[in-house]
Amino acid sequence: MLNIRTAERADCAAMLDLIKELAIYEKAPDAVTVSMDEFIASGFGERPVWGAFVAERGETIVGMALYYIRYSTWKGRRLYLEDLVVTEAERGAGIGKLLLDRTIAYAKEQKFSGMMWQVLDWNEPAINFYKKYEADFDSEWVNVSLNFGG
Repeated sequence: MLNIRTAERADCAAMLDLIKELAIYEKAPDAVTVSMDEFIASGFGERPVWGAFVAERGETIVGMALYYIRYSTWKGRRLYLEDLVVTEAERGAGIGKLLLDRTIAYAKEQKFSGMMWQVLDWNEPAINFYKKYEADFDSEWVNVSLNFGG
């Protein structure tokens, strides 16, 4: 039986495995440099910065939606979906939809002004999935980042 629930500290190892699986899928297998200690502290420490929902089949985590709150000076509080990932063996079973639906419901419960995320331009299965939600795709903005260490 499949269960969607709020992530707990004990889920972090399985969640990090999913993140690494996603990095391999996105052709960046060495890009995940976060340590387990940092991951746990950032989600369950004194000042957590992320939350997540997990999909659990039996006692095995098979998917997750990890999010954080961002602030737009134009729109106010918005939920940012950092990762929506389902393990390869479970893809196509509707788990991604259940996770995304739960995340959208949470954003609405919190009265956020909206939700946003990124998708790689070559990831057609994900793009087609998000189109079913009538999501807006923005080709106007360019991603910019600075990396400090690790």
